[in-house]
Amino acid sequence: MGICEILHYDFVQRAILAGILIGAISSLLGVFLVLRRFSLIGDGLAHVTFGSVAVVLLIGISPFYVTLAALPIVMISSLVILKLTSTKRIQGDAAIGIVSSIGIASGIILASLSGGYNLDLFSYLFGNILTVNQTELLLAFIVFIVVAATVIFFYDDLFALTFDEELAKTMGIKTGKINTILFMLTAVAAVLAMRVAGIMLVSAMLILPPLTALQLSISFRMTIIASLIFSVLSVISGVIISFLLNLPAGGTIVIMNVVFLLLVFGVKKIPALQR
Repeated sequence: MGICEILHYDFVQRAILAGILIGAISSLLGVFLVLRRFSLIGDGLAHVTFGSVAVVLLIGISPFYVTLAALPIVMISSLVILKLTSTKRIQGDAAIGIVSSIGIASGIILASLSGGYNLDLFSYLFGNILTVNQTELLLAFIVFIVVAATVIFFYDDLFALTFDEELAKTMGIKTGKINTILFMLTAVAAVLAMRVAGIMLVSAMLILPPLTALQLSISFRMTIIASLIFSVLSVISGVIISFLLNLPAGGTIVIMNVVFLLLVFGVKKIPALQR
């Protein structure tokens, strides 16, 4: 079966479109998170997502609405991380660790109460982009528009906040508001990304494309664009390769992200390009 034949399937088209949107969301936010040393917030919120999905499935809500039902819990958790971090008594990684531990522990207990790790819970743990429904696709599109508009509108504020938060405060930037928006959007990205890469690999969607783009040593604006491009290419190639070789789509997408990172590292090692 050729690539053209694969792309004729509606569920493949939907998967690629959803993956592109979610990858773009994650890569746009990821640049700011990586530079601010909040890279692992994706991992922490992924663990919370596991707990929230377990709650939703225990209650008996239809799997069709799991993503929407899990969003409020994860968004509240992101605000808890922000609040803990802002106290100055707890570092960012420690705050993420606290919330992450609570999320994963709650998920394990709730999964046990619901009769163990059923098929629905496993599908969210490891992702299944080919089962993305119309509601999730629409949600991904709306969130992408919101994230893109936020980055464009608050670009100068985000730039200042990313490199020096104290200086940003003295410049009159409402850092509290910007941080709240950034963390809330990251929570939404984490929930959406679980459908692409699975809960276990959510952080990879937020970290790898920005990290690859940062190796290029280009302007900040171009780094954001490059991060988006690497993410989109990883999703498209990952979905197609996974379909052709009958591999898990989420894992393949992440591996393609790693491949692009290694390629950039390799190209930078070429002597002629170092002059």
